[in-house]
Amino acid sequence: MCGIAGYWQDRPAADAEQLAQTVTRMAATLSHRGPDAGGCWVDPADGIALGHRRLAIVDLSDAGAQPMRSADGRLVLSYNGELYNAPALRRELQQAGQAFSGHCDTEVVLNAFLVWGVEPALRRFNGMFALALWNANEKSLVLARDRVGKKPLYFGRGDGAWLFGSELKALRRHPGFNAEIDRDALALYLSYAWVPGPRSIYNGIEKLPAGHYLRITAGGNTSLHCYWSAFDAASTGEAQPFSGTLSQAADALEALLLEAVEQRMLADVGLGALLSGGIDSSTVTALMQSLSATPVQTFTIGFDDARYDESASARAIAAHLGTHHTEQLVTPQDAMALIPALPAMYDEPFADASQIPTHLVSRLARESVTVALSGDGGDELFAGYGRYRRPTRDLRRWAWLPGPLHHALAGLLEGGARLGWNTLQSRAGRLCARLDKHTDALWVSDELSLFARQRQRIAEGAALVHGAQLTHYDLPHLHAARQLAAPQQGMMLLDFYNYLADDILVKVDRASMATSLEVRSPLLDYRVVELAWSLPLELRSDAAGGKRVLREVLARHLPPALTERPKQGFGVPVGDWLRGPLRDWAEALLDPTRIRDAGLLNASEVSRLWRQHSSHWRDHSDPLWSILMFQAWWEAQC
Repeated sequence: MCGIAGYWQDRPAADAEQLAQTVTRMAATLSHRGPDAGGCWVDPADGIALGHRRLAIVDLSDAGAQPMRSADGRLVLSYNGELYNAPALRRELQQAGQAFSGHCDTEVVLNAFLVWGVEPALRRFNGMFALALWNANEKSLVLARDRVGKKPLYFGRGDGAWLFGSELKALRRHPGFNAEIDRDALALYLSYAWVPGPRSIYNGIEKLPAGHYLRITAGGNTSLHCYWSAFDAASTGEAQPFSGTLSQAADALEALLLEAVEQRMLADVGLGALLSGGIDSSTVTALMQSLSATPVQTFTIGFDDARYDESASARAIAAHLGTHHTEQLVTPQDAMALIPALPAMYDEPFADASQIPTHLVSRLARESVTVALSGDGGDELFAGYGRYRRPTRDLRRWAWLPGPLHHALAGLLEGGARLGWNTLQSRAGRLCARLDKHTDALWVSDELSLFARQRQRIAEGAALVHGAQLTHYDLPHLHAARQLAAPQQGMMLLDFYNYLADDILVKVDRASMATSLEVRSPLLDYRVVELAWSLPLELRSDAAGGKRVLREVLARHLPPALTERPKQGFGVPVGDWLRGPLRDWAEALLDPTRIRDAGLLNASEVSRLWRQHSSHWRDHSDPLWSILMFQAWWEAQC
C-alpha cells in the first residue's frame, strides 16, 4: 500500500526544484502509508508534480518505484493500491506486445492505460486503488478510485493549482491550500459521525466518489465519469435475480469468495487475518486456511468488559481451524492512551469509537505481518444489521395512532427530552427515554425516510454549528435507494454508499495505514458485491437474522456451536469513560470559553449535552464523542 500526492499549476513553473520540494513535502506527510521509499516526478514546462510514498508488498525491488513513467514518456503514474487480477492482465498485455521489467502491479496498471485507455482499463481492474495519471501528450490529469472506495483520494483547488492526495494532510502542505472550514460539512459530521462524501471538512476540497474518475484538462476544465456503481449492481440484481436454492447460492458465493481470498493472499511479505470471531471475519479466515498449506496467522484483541469482548469466540474458532493465533487483552488505559493520536490519524473529524480497537488490532498484526485480510462489507451486503428490520417495526408500533396526532406527540416528546423529562434516574424518565427512541417514526411515514433519520446521531446537527445553512439533510443517494423495489434493499444501498464508504472503510484505512498495515477485504470484491445484490432478500435474511447465505457458507467450515451467537459489534464503553477516566479530558475540551473562542459551535447547547450526560440524566455519548473528536481535531490544526 502507498500514499500519493501532487498538484498541477495553471502555468509553467520557473523552478523545477521548487516543484519537487513542494510535492516531496506533501508526500512526506504520508510516510506512514509508505515507509519503504519515496519519489517524485515533475515537469516544470507544464507545472505538474507527482509524489509517492511506497509500502512494498509485491516485487520489493526498485522495479516497483514510483511515480512510474511509460517507456514512450507519454504517461506518468502515481498509484496507491493492489490490483488482484494483475497476473491475468499482465498475460493479456504481454500478448498485446507490452514488455515488463518487474512483476509489480503498478507496471500492469500503467501498461493497461497505454493499451486500452482510461475507462476500459478501469473496468478491467479488480482491486483497491486510488491513482493519478498524467498524459503528457494530451496535457490532462486523471484521478481515479476503485469501485467501492477502499482507498481514499481528496482533490480541490488551491491558489491557481489543482491539489490531490491520499489524505488531507498532504494537501495542507501545499502553500496555496485554503483551510477554511465548511460549516455545512461540520453540521453533517455532527449528525452522522463522519463527513459524508463528496464533501470534506474544508471548503473547496472534495472526496472523489468511488467507482469514478475525474479528468482535468488544460484551462481547468473538468469532467467526472462513473465507470461502476452500486446502484447499477443493485437494480440489475433486482431485475435479474438469482433463481437457485439456498444451497446453490452458497455454492456460488463460496466459489467467488475462494477466488477472491486466494487473489488477496498474493504478497511478498508476511500475511495474516484480522479475526474478530464474527461471521464475516471467520468466513474469510476459514477460506484462507483451506487454501494455505501452513497455519494462517490470526490476530484479535480482547477487553475485560464482557459487553465488548469477542476474544473467547475468536480463540475457539482459531483453535478449530488450526491457525497461529495471537491475542492481546486491551485495558481501558491502553485504549484511552490512543485518544490523543486520533485527530492526526483521521485527518478530518471522525467519531466512530470503534476506531480505537481497529487501530489496536492493526498495531498488533503489524508486529508480525504487513498484509491482513478482513471481513469488512458482510453486514452491508448480506443484511447483517438489525437496523434493516427496525423501521418497519417502528412504523407498525405507531400505526394505531391517528395520523394528525403523530407530529404533535413527536414534538411533545422531543421538547420534553430537552427539558430532561427522560432522565435516566426515575421510572417515568426511563419510560420517556424509551419512547423518545421512537419519535423518528412519528415524523415520517415511509421506511427509507425513517431509516435515514435513524442514522443520525444528532437530529439537527446544524443547530450546533454557527453559520451552517442546512435545514434538513437526507443521506446521499436516498433518491437512488427509493428506486429499488424493496425498502430493505434501499437501506442496504444507503449503507453501502454512506456508512460503508465514509465510516467503515475510512476507519479501517486510517487505523491500519497508521501502522503501515495493508488490509484487504475479499467480501468487497466487486464480483461478490454484484452476486450479493442479485440474491433475493430471503436468501440474505431470515428469522434468525441477516447473513443467511453467508452463514450457510461458514457452516461448511465451522460447527454451528462456534458461530451461532448474537451480533456483538466492535466498540468501546465511551459513555462510561466520559463519566469516569475521560471526564477531565472531556471537560477541558468542552469548556465553553474554548468553544466560543473557536467560533464554530454553539457553546450553550454543547454545555447542555455535557451537563445531562455527566449527571446521568441522559446518555449523550454518541453526540458528545462527535463533538469531542471535532474539538480535539480542531485544536490540533490551530
